[in-house]
Amino acid sequence: MTEVFKFKEFEVQQSQSAMKIGTDAVLLGAWINIPESTQSILDVGAGTGILGLQMAQRSFAETIDAVELDSAAYEECVDNFENSPWGDRLFCYHFDFKNFSKEMDEKYDLIISNPPFFKVSENISTEERNTARSQSELSFEELLKGVNQLLTLTGNFAVVIPYEREKEFIEMATQFNLFPNQILNVRGQFNSKIKRSLINFCREKSSIEIDELTIEISRHNYTTEYIELVEDFYLKM
Repeated sequence: MTEVFKFKEFEVQQSQSAMKIGTDAVLLGAWINIPESTQSILDVGAGTGILGLQMAQRSFAETIDAVELDSAAYEECVDNFENSPWGDRLFCYHFDFKNFSKEMDEKYDLIISNPPFFKVSENISTEERNTARSQSELSFEELLKGVNQLLTLTGNFAVVIPYEREKEFIEMATQFNLFPNQILNVRGQFNSKIKRSLINFCREKSSIEIDELTIEISRHNYTTEYIELVEDFYLKM
């Protein structure tokens, strides 16, 4: 795994972060609808800072914050923010999101997260990866509770989760006055099962726009739809 991942408009150092650059985060950052009125964005569980950097490239939001618990990932995220063209708009907090959401007075127009979703009992290769990708540090309920506290009344919350947990997550979100209005179901290839759900939530109930995306026709032979979605970021497609 390369320690520096080069995108079209920025680079991401990833030698310290337990979770490296992956398709989930890049897809979410490319897919999210960002209204022109969006002035403040928060990324929960920043890791390398990839989502914050994507938001900076795609928007004119004056405030793009991130929160990251792991010390090594936090330091790497800060470096990636400072070395980007948008360092003046990006800031990362070294904080536990459960406490951050209680203590932060500011509200955000858009909150995004590629959250931990492996259950603690599942076998994950390293302790750091376990923390970054398990719900031992931040459960779905804790994530949604914090989002509810920090999201503006007209704001949006976007997340990527395993497809098999889509129904559970949506039902849980309604308890925090968050309702889905857009869903993108993602499968690797045409003959493979749906693997991920990208979901956008808002404060008001409405009809749900549901789409589907297939990433590859065959290994490294990408679909037109996938290329069009991520082409502003990846150097080679």
